Amino acid sequence: MFVYALRRLAMLFATLAVATVVVFAVMAVLPGDPASIILGVEAREDTLNALREQMGLNRPLLVQYFAWVGGLLTGDLGTSYTYSVPVSELIGERIGVTLPLALMALALSTAISIPVGVLAAARHNRMTDVGIMGLTQLGIAVPNFWFALLLVWLFAIILQIVPSGGFPGWEDGIANGIKALILPAVALALPQASILARIMRSALLDTLHDDYVRTARAKGLTWRA
Repeated sequence: MFVYALRRLAMLFATLAVATVVVFAVMAVLPGDPASIILGVEAREDTLNALREQMGLNRPLLVQYFAWVGGLLTGDLGTSYTYSVPVSELIGERIGVTLPLALMALALSTAISIPVGVLAAARHNRMTDVGIMGLTQLGIAVPNFWFALLLVWLFAIILQIVPSGGFPGWEDGIANGIKALILPAVALALPQASILARIMRSALLDTLHDDYVRTARAKGLTWRA
């Protein structure tokens, strides 16, 4: 067990290492550089070179890569070229909204998918199952932004139950914050709930055909039990 855990841990580190190499290589081969983004394409060449030297962009790629990875390992994510502030500060400012939104979407998708998947498996090959499979296929096929537009049109514009956009901030009250996150959370949850419901249905159908289930049924055990 210990050897297996070490092997899996080694695979994890290897995967992360390959991911960092791929990301760095893609950023290196893309046209343009951070100096051009910051100063603009019309900046003088000597000004661009001075900024590249200051940012370490003139160093060999291998040196830049290890400096970048070292920053990641120490929590230094660098400075945003757009906002000119540390990236960690930008993440800290936005995590207060992003994390609750992700948790709400996860909770909604789980709350929807489990009962729907169980119902579809219990009504296998019946109209209920066919209808649920059709709806889940629609939920997977339709993109999130289209769901979001429909939800805004219905609940924010027509019914005017929730705000149509913007986040007021948690300082205005938890209730107002949650109310503003409901529509985006539902838009994110519906496609994920459709996928999870189909997975739940397939897993239950496989289990219902296992030997111990058939043996219990042969001995008179009801489906309700």
